[in-house]
Amino acid sequence: MEDMTVEVLALDEKYIVKRIIVNAHQKLSLQSHEFRSEHWIIASGTGTVTLDDESFDAPQDTHIYIEKQQKHRMENKTDFPVVFIEVQTGDTLDENDIQRYEDIYGRV
Repeated sequence: MEDMTVEVLALDEKYIVKRIIVNAHQKLSLQSHEFRSEHWIIASGTGTVTLDDESFDAPQDTHIYIEKQQKHRMENKTDFPVVFIEVQTGDTLDENDIQRYEDIYGRV
């Protein structure tokens, strides 16, 4: 089973908007970004969000702001998909701008 599905909704020089679906009982890597910040809006479901050393449940309609260099992760502990909208902003928006700290799928 895949951990997530990603769809790019809008792309610009200064921002990227994505719809991300985290499947049941899956979690994304614990990661940070040097050059971009992110805004997450939970569209459906309840995800468990990790920001640095803190974790909390984020139900539908929750907004999370992730600063540059802040460790973060989305985990789905439920039987239903978690859908969130991610808005990336920054001077450099590059998929190589990922520092992974933990990843259950062995990605680096």
